[in-house]
Amino acid sequence: MADVIIEKQGGVVTATLNRPQARNALSDEMVRSLDAMFTEGEHDAAVRCFVIRGQGEHFMAGGDVKKFYANRTKPAAERRADTERSVHQLHLLAYKMRRAPQPIIASIRGAVAGFGMSLMMLADLAIAAEDAFFTLAYCHIGLSPDGSSTYTLPRIVGRRKAMELALLGERFSAQEALRLGLVNKVVPVAALEEETDKLAKRLAAGPARAYAHMKRLFESSIGNTLESQLQAEGVGVADCMASDDLVEGVTAFVEKRPPRFSGS
Repeated sequence: MADVIIEKQGGVVTATLNRPQARNALSDEMVRSLDAMFTEGEHDAAVRCFVIRGQGEHFMAGGDVKKFYANRTKPAAERRADTERSVHQLHLLAYKMRRAPQPIIASIRGAVAGFGMSLMMLADLAIAAEDAFFTLAYCHIGLSPDGSSTYTLPRIVGRRKAMELALLGERFSAQEALRLGLVNKVVPVAALEEETDKLAKRLAAGPARAYAHMKRLFESSIGNTLESQLQAEGVGVADCMASDDLVEGVTAFVEKRPPRFSGS
């Protein structure tokens, strides 16, 4: 059985992390499958939204600690080299998620730990079930964070809170994650699939070119000067103004009807 099940329905591509017996702990195959999904989908005009979720009762419990344990007897230099290779692949995935023009939704329940938190924070939106619980966790096994969490976490919650979550590794609830801005919405467990599907369909029907510019603009704003960001905004809005979706959007507004965006 594949470690990731990838399905496409309409304009929505859904990746289901499929190691429920291990709380969907990260595997090399999982990284390769997700990387391939974003590589292939990035320039596919038919793909309008990505959803990442976990099979069973958990999203992702982070790295595979049992694998780390099995490798504990290897020489330190070999463990270092193996980790550098695997982290390089993991970080390519993180880069591709941020670069993807399509919105990405993380649909979460149960455990969200270690790289599970990184994966969630790389998504553009996150919906959590009430049973979700979170911990950065790395400190408990003597690791520093990876997968972009040291970049994304302080930008969401602030440096002081990020340091607390990293240094203490304490577990917190879905409601606390909502308060901190780590998730956008908390729903009953039974409603998670329906609410995720509703949001994914809404995004898939939206103005794809405008969404792509939004993602690029918010990402670039972190390192840009005001002058550079204003220039980027000008390029983005001008490109959108030349699109078919803009014509449809303003026409629908004047005609007082919902827009029917084509993504062009």
